[in-house]
Amino acid sequence: MAAHQSQYRIDTNHPSLPGHFPGNPVVPGVVIIDEILHALELWQPESRVQGFSSVKFLRPLLPEELFTIELQTTKAGRVKFECKKDQTLFATGLISLAPE
Repeated sequence: MAAHQSQYRIDTNHPSLPGHFPGNPVVPGVVIIDEILHALELWQPESRVQGFSSVKFLRPLLPEELFTIELQTTKAGRVKFECKKDQTLFATGLISLAPE
């Protein structure tokens, strides 16, 4: 099984943060998913995403926190992802890929 790992940080000036939540910003899940898709595109540019089979957010991510996205291919055209902050898992799930 192939694997990929990359690091990201969501800037405090990201346009989604003022409304999520005013005075106590938390990175929205959709922004994290967007970074996961970006990491997948960089790793496997030929992949076509069908959807997410599962997504679980276990802890909040705050702006400016450095985090790691780990991607790993599994059987049946899926990619498992794990997002970690200081080695602590905060998001996990499966991405379904379109058949080639």
